[in-house]
Amino acid sequence: MSIEESHDDGGHQMPAVEDWPRGFGEASWWPFVTAVGAAGIYAGAGLYVVGQGDNAPVGPMAGPAAFVGSIGLLLAGLYGWVYHAFVSHFWEREEGGDHGNTLKWGMIAFLGSELATFGAGFGYYFWIRAGAWPPGELPELTGSLVLGNTVLLVLSSITLHWAHIQIRKNKRGKFISGLIATLLLGIIFVGGQVYEYYEFIVHSNFTLTSGLFGSAFFGLTGLHGLHVSLGAVFLGIVLVRTLAGQYSAERHVSVSTASMYWHFVDVVWIFLVVVLYVGAEVGGAG
Repeated sequence: MSIEESHDDGGHQMPAVEDWPRGFGEASWWPFVTAVGAAGIYAGAGLYVVGQGDNAPVGPMAGPAAFVGSIGLLLAGLYGWVYHAFVSHFWEREEGGDHGNTLKWGMIAFLGSELATFGAGFGYYFWIRAGAWPPGELPELTGSLVLGNTVLLVLSSITLHWAHIQIRKNKRGKFISGLIATLLLGIIFVGGQVYEYYEFIVHSNFTLTSGLFGSAFFGLTGLHGLHVSLGAVFLGIVLVRTLAGQYSAERHVSVSTASMYWHFVDVVWIFLVVVLYVGAEVGGAG
């Protein structure tokens, strides 16, 4: 059988960058590249921790270097994955149907894996929480900054839900307005979290290496901040595609999947604030 015949009969190719989005029957390297980048972020954080001290087995810059490189690899993988799964051949697909259901169930499965990831982090926190508390001096956690950030993120879910309703009514102008508002609120939230880190590290001397609680706090909030940042990237892609006229009342599957992701990180943040911020200070006061 010739190569051309193998291709016509659905022979698998790697990496598949053209045929895969149409039927999801081709293998693709993009999810693998994305997974390697995500795993490297955790490895970078681990290298940063073990790189502290005079007798550290690795240099102090090994962790940050691995972290930055892994983020670049993650973003490259996400770009390829999102582009070839959602954007490529967009106008050649049928409206709705099995393709839309496949993407929605794929997002549900992905969020299930994300729930397990956050569950592991919270499991670690509950494990250290069962011991002597507090495990050292804690900074002031429930200040106006975290409360304001929480309000911003909840508001962003409301604006995104409103925008989703508008596109289903085919009101593109209002949809774009709601999408831009959501994206701006998300960016401000990430900026607020970066500023919170600055306050903790510079003024409170509270870092990732500040005992068990420090590792749990920065691990969980950093993981969530990364997810919000990725969600902002998804919304940015949706906005670009919106301006290109790729959405309507009948064609908006990726708007639905991006909304599912954004609402998920919103719910995780509320749980994180209640357990990690409020719960830590309440326990410490006791």
